[in-house]
Amino acid sequence: MSHTPLDLDAFARARILVVGDVMLDRFVYGGVQRISPEAPIPVMQVQRELAMPGGAGNVARNIASLGARARLIGLVGDDNAGDELHDALTQTRIEPLLVVDETRPTIEKTRFIAGQQQLLRVDQERTGQPGEAALGTLITTVLEALGDADAVIVSDYAKGVVNDALLGALLPEARKRGLPVLVDPKGADFARYRGATLLTPNQKEAALATGQSCDSNADAEAAGRKLIEACGIDAALITRGAQGMTLVSGTKAAALHLPAEAREVFDVSGAGDTVVAALAVALAAGQPLSQAARIANAAAGIVVAKVGTAVVLPEELRAALHLPDPLGLDGKVATAARARDIVAGWHARGERVGFTNGVFDLLHPGHLALLAEVRGQCDRLIVAINADASVQRLKGPERPVQTEQHRARLLAALSLVDLVVIFAEDTPIPLLEQLQPDLLVKGGDYSVDQVVGADIVRAYGGEVKVSRLVEGQSTTATIAKLRS
Repeated sequence: MSHTPLDLDAFARARILVVGDVMLDRFVYGGVQRISPEAPIPVMQVQRELAMPGGAGNVARNIASLGARARLIGLVGDDNAGDELHDALTQTRIEPLLVVDETRPTIEKTRFIAGQQQLLRVDQERTGQPGEAALGTLITTVLEALGDADAVIVSDYAKGVVNDALLGALLPEARKRGLPVLVDPKGADFARYRGATLLTPNQKEAALATGQSCDSNADAEAAGRKLIEACGIDAALITRGAQGMTLVSGTKAAALHLPAEAREVFDVSGAGDTVVAALAVALAAGQPLSQAARIANAAAGIVVAKVGTAVVLPEELRAALHLPDPLGLDGKVATAARARDIVAGWHARGERVGFTNGVFDLLHPGHLALLAEVRGQCDRLIVAINADASVQRLKGPERPVQTEQHRARLLAALSLVDLVVIFAEDTPIPLLEQLQPDLLVKGGDYSVDQVVGADIVRAYGGEVKVSRLVEGQSTTATIAKLRS
């Protein structure tokens, strides 16, 4: 693929295949007010739970969040967790090509979090070589999927999927097809990845594999060159935490040392997933390796400033790379899948999330009063608006007056609003189930029990309120006045 000027819109054309250890990450959030009388341990009152793809699934989440097409191959068990993982991937715009292995369960990692403090992590897994039937299906699925990819990521979490048999089939075939293969490695024997295009070890992993310290730039470069020579790869990108990254290629070109870009570091979990995802997407979109490394470095700086295994959004990357956004509003208009990731980050930081919904066809003082009231009761405000087809079903063929995109961008221009989501259904119930806001407010002359979705929000402990409309202010009245 030829090199192109840096254009994040080109990411949408990139097709990335991810192969590796997938798992279901569960997060149980709550509060601790007392110590158990039975043992010296905290008693946690559960407030909400969240499940999302982890491991190689988190790599795919980062690819999808950047706008590229992600396909994911891995193993799951014949169990409810595998079904839940499949659904979570689909909701995040990832195409799952999961192989069921009846000899092992789906890997689950459950984290119990009070405030911003993780109290406990519980792992359910069985590692090692997959069953013979599952391994054969896995290899066949990978080879067939290569024909619809611009780049391949191997995400090795040392759980058994990335074994010698799979690597022996994948790496030669990908090289024959001219597909770059990026490996996020594990263990001390990186020679097993021979034939890959690039490895992305962290500083500790690179030092363990080479016996070479990576503390200084010179040491990191030496470790990278050892990896290239010993493992038969084209390049190595060593992530070095607060010291940034070092990119070493097999050419005679000098190593590229990129300083860390994060101003604040809240959580480094999942940062390696973000790096390899951004790197692969940039390469598939036509960027040279050095520019792809700069993009990955910027993405890493964004994600470590978030709590939990977060993802990077195009508008965040655009700002970090100082790329123009004509109106600066696109970042506040999100799909349901992107909104879910954003809200998960807000919740992880302990922020109270408010939600209101409607058509918002012609903005008027009544709308502003509602938005101001809701925003005064929360840290973040989501406004969900009906898609055009939904409005026509609800209000007739002459509505809406303005298209869904125009309505969304007008709302996004308001400082009161943090996020705008367009929903195609006639009610916001599916969106409420995904986002689980802390507060649902609806404007109207009816009781709380009549608010659509009130039962859902109350079921997980959220709050529901009704805001009285401003007298004489409505879109219908405005349209009637204009017609007269």
